[in-house]
Amino acid sequence: MAAAAANAQQAASSMVVAPPASPSPTTMPAAARRPLHLLLLSLSLPALLLLLSLVFLLSHTTFSLLICPLLPRPPSRRNATTTSGSGSGDSLGVSMDKTLQAFHASTPPSPSWRNATATSSSGASLGVSTDKTVQAFHGSVAVAPPPPLPAAPASAVKIGRNSKKASAKRNKSLLKLLLRNTPQTRRFAARADELFAAPCAARFFVTWLSPLAQFGRRELLVLESLFRWHRGACLLVASDTMDSAGGRDRLRPFLDRGLRVAVASPDFAYLLNGTPAEAWLGAVQRGGVSPGSVPLGQNLSNLLRLALLYRYGGVYLDADVVVLRPFSGLRNAIGAQAVDEATGDWRRLNNAVMVFDRAHPLLREFIAEFAAAFDGSKWGHNGPYLVSRVAARLSHRGPGLNLTVLPPRAFYPVHWSKIGGLFVAPKDRKDERWVKAKVENIKGESFGIHLWNRESRRLEMEEGSVIGRLISDSCLFCNSSMFVKQE
Repeated sequence: MAAAAANAQQAASSMVVAPPASPSPTTMPAAARRPLHLLLLSLSLPALLLLLSLVFLLSHTTFSLLICPLLPRPPSRRNATTTSGSGSGDSLGVSMDKTLQAFHASTPPSPSWRNATATSSSGASLGVSTDKTVQAFHGSVAVAPPPPLPAAPASAVKIGRNSKKASAKRNKSLLKLLLRNTPQTRRFAARADELFAAPCAARFFVTWLSPLAQFGRRELLVLESLFRWHRGACLLVASDTMDSAGGRDRLRPFLDRGLRVAVASPDFAYLLNGTPAEAWLGAVQRGGVSPGSVPLGQNLSNLLRLALLYRYGGVYLDADVVVLRPFSGLRNAIGAQAVDEATGDWRRLNNAVMVFDRAHPLLREFIAEFAAAFDGSKWGHNGPYLVSRVAARLSHRGPGLNLTVLPPRAFYPVHWSKIGGLFVAPKDRKDERWVKAKVENIKGESFGIHLWNRESRRLEMEEGSVIGRLISDSCLFCNSSMFVKQE
């Protein structure tokens, strides 16, 4: 028994407790392996999204660059409007309208001198300096300058540049047509001498460097008004397009009545010989002067009217100026278009009507300025602005300048932005009273009225309107076809 107890104790003392065996990887339960898979999945999802984004961007770019240009595009409203109708002529007309607004909204430097004293009784009756009545009248018709135009989109800028290039190309063609020496131009001097061989009560000049088709009813009414008040006058129309069978047909009613009117293609070399513009003309013919983007006929007309007056003396008249009374008594005179309401001094002259003696020194200064500062891309720069610049620069000569500046009411009694209202017939008694008052005001104070063709060319003259009544009093072959019928 004792031996058995001893053996049991010995066995207990010799027993060694082994540490628990660590589980092998092959025997690891599934619950222990799951976090590793989730970690790999969470790392792969952002990479997959990034890869999909790159694929989408690459496919969109490829579609835009390679496939979109091949798809047909419907024409935009802007382009459809520009390319329809009369084509480039319409777009040119719109650009010219905007240029016109900018020109009238701007103000040239105001001369520091008071207007010269009129040298004739008729001029004195109108008054050279503007009185309070004229200031009030122009204050009533003055309009705020148009707001600045918004910046044009890149496509519009490109279209504008293309239009300017096309206009410049047309100008070059017109330059060759107008300045070449032809049998017609060589006959200019002889025709002028023949017209002026017998004494004329007055010498009138009109230039027309536009297409023959544009010389229509309105222009013929202007000629009627001229001869209505100057029956013994001589009229020379300097025009290459009117110097044709079609032009002579238009003037047939005047010729059949024995009125002294002649048409001749202008000979610029003859007219500018011995003037400061002679060298300029040579440079133009050699291609040394850019004609610019403004319609060349307009710029050449500005020079042609000066050359005609310098060589022959007389009255230059735009083809959209209706004559309302005799010009007798006017001498070396030009009309102001705008005046300073505070001082009464003129701010801008206009060359639509000019009356000058032959070889007047101021005309030579105008011609010299044209040749020295010609810019074919600025509207008005070689016309109204030119005569304004020169007259202001020579203002220090005072009476020695021998120039009468007539107030705006003489030839420009209505602002260009208001001319449209004068073509409309009255609709009620109130309108009738206004029309009568306006007609009496213009007839009592104006030698003529500028119709501002740029603004009013498309307007029809309604019977009973202000313009209709003025022309009815100044027409020569008055007939009902002058007016548009109102129902």
